[in-house]
Amino acid sequence: MSKLFVLFEHAAGYAVFSVREFEEVGMLLPQVEASVTELSRFNQVVKLIGFTPFKTALIALENINSISEGIVPEDLQLFLDSTIPKASKKEKIILGITDPKLGASITEVLQIKCDHTGVIPEIIRGIRFHFHNLVKGFTNKGSGIAQLGLGHSYSRAKVKFNVNRVDNMIIQSIALLDQLDKDINTFSMRIREWYSYHFPELVKLVPDNYMYARIVQFIKNRKELNDEKFDGLEEIVMDGIRAQAIIDASKSSMGMDISPIDLLNIDMFANRVIALADYRKELAEYLKSKMAGVAPNLATLIGDQVGARLIAHAGSLTNLAKYPASTVQILGAEKALFRALKTKGNTPKYGLLFHSTFIGRAGTKNKGRISRYLANKCSIASRIDCFAETPCSVFGDKLRQQVEDRLKFYETGDIPKKNVDVMEEAIKEASLLITATEEESKKKKKKKDKKRKSEGLENGDANGTLENGHNKENGGEGIEKMDVDEAEDVPKKKKKKKKSKNAENE
Repeated sequence: MSKLFVLFEHAAGYAVFSVREFEEVGMLLPQVEASVTELSRFNQVVKLIGFTPFKTALIALENINSISEGIVPEDLQLFLDSTIPKASKKEKIILGITDPKLGASITEVLQIKCDHTGVIPEIIRGIRFHFHNLVKGFTNKGSGIAQLGLGHSYSRAKVKFNVNRVDNMIIQSIALLDQLDKDINTFSMRIREWYSYHFPELVKLVPDNYMYARIVQFIKNRKELNDEKFDGLEEIVMDGIRAQAIIDASKSSMGMDISPIDLLNIDMFANRVIALADYRKELAEYLKSKMAGVAPNLATLIGDQVGARLIAHAGSLTNLAKYPASTVQILGAEKALFRALKTKGNTPKYGLLFHSTFIGRAGTKNKGRISRYLANKCSIASRIDCFAETPCSVFGDKLRQQVEDRLKFYETGDIPKKNVDVMEEAIKEASLLITATEEESKKKKKKKDKKRKSEGLENGDANGTLENGHNKENGGEGIEKMDVDEAEDVPKKKKKKKKSKNAENE
């Protein structure tokens, strides 16, 4: 014979139910499924043996965190030990649970056999449905409030990440950077077309969009451009010959005359384009700093923008760390992959990794090889960045050097170092760097504490703080440092006392 008990974890506490006629119930699974919705029929199947409520919301949160990780909390351990009877030779005890990880840890700690298959999921579904009716003094409203409160606190605890290592800002920054690139390009083409009515020769002389907008802002009306403006033009173009060519072209230009209002609008539009281009540079610097804090190894290996695009495409750094190297390799080339699978053609060799400098430097035969190798190293770098407690770029430098050595191997045949040796060197360097940074942070803290103490003492001395009418440092001489009003008040009090004494003697 074997007895079945079912453990149910609720937001309000733990409950253990005994299942009647376990062998028969196991045979009649469809009947159990049908009786789940009806309370009267379900009461014949299960019976509540014990219920222990959580004392506070904090204890409930600690317990749910432990259970989600497959660890048996102390409260649950004590409850199961006191509620479930010990197994004997004649009677075996089986505990039904939902999570197999939790079942394995319960078996390890309490030596109770656990099961999560067969009829148990249906019984647990029924308990969840009728729980407020199975426990005395418990209502459906109270159950909902407990579940809602614990759900909010659990989600809040899960969402609490380190503010300096949030990858959402990287995803938004790279998306904005790509959008700015498209917009600046479109606006630059518009300003070229617009100003070309007035000065068409300038388009061929200045191919760069940002420089073109700055020159338009500087020249404005080409008829006013003369040799006096040569220095300012040379400063923008950074080439004396080109600046002279622009001045010469303006004198013999085929462009039409332009009204001051049209010129004003072109100038305003040029200012906006320049401002957008400047903001784009600032955003690129911001992205660089964020990548250095969130994923320094990935940024060192393939660059800030390519690394940020990989994180954005994966959804987060954690998702990217979970991907295998084969997925990282073709990330961004999903359309080409499914087209190749559909038409039974060649699958793509690279996706977003194509923008890396390594694939451009590799030969046509070795592009597929180096992309596979680079994807492997990117996968390692993203995992280190995701799960390392203290971020550092040591591993990224070593992985980058490995890719460089692999490129040389394809070109010259020089055999690179083994991965094990390189990783051992990186671990040693990283440990030394981490210890050094920790020591520096401790020293900085000590200096700050000393400064605060010294400032506090200086403030105390400057204010002339008195203890029992005397200054701390100067003793009795502290009266001289008092305010004028206080110094006047002291002798007045003494005079009053003298007068009162004389009156008593008389």
